[in-house]
Amino acid sequence: MTVDWRKDRIGSALRGENPSVLAQLESGFAVIGDVQFLPGYSLFLVDDPSVQRLSELPQSRRLAFLSDMDKLGEAVERACKRLDPAFRRVNLEILGNTDPYLHVHVWPRYDWEPPDLVGRPVWLYPSESWGDERHALGPQHNAIRKAITDELTQGTRRETL
Repeated sequence: MTVDWRKDRIGSALRGENPSVLAQLESGFAVIGDVQFLPGYSLFLVDDPSVQRLSELPQSRRLAFLSDMDKLGEAVERACKRLDPAFRRVNLEILGNTDPYLHVHVWPRYDWEPPDLVGRPVWLYPSESWGDERHALGPQHNAIRKAITDELTQGTRRETL
């Protein structure tokens, strides 16, 4: 019997069994989110499930994690901007209140969001947004998934001094 990859997201990514993985970076895995009510929602997962806090990483790994978080954030920004002219920005959040392992939420934000939510944290969206089957990750998200992966793997990132 195969264990559901969602119960061990990092372990399944390390074994090559996590279908949400977009790319493996230096310090972890870029993955697309299970829900897509904000298309392009992604996460960056540390590659060691025992790490719960950023402060637990040695400085060199901490800097690599933050750099990889930045790479994913920029990839989501570029992909979403290319696919939706109403894209407005990306929000990056390290929370860890539900899943204990270190991870970052990468939320694209759009001008078409409800006016009472567009300027507020995503976590204030109604619970229906999180469980609605219309927003569940599926084949309808292949274009955004490919666009983010392409941005991560093609090295289109602009370096600044």
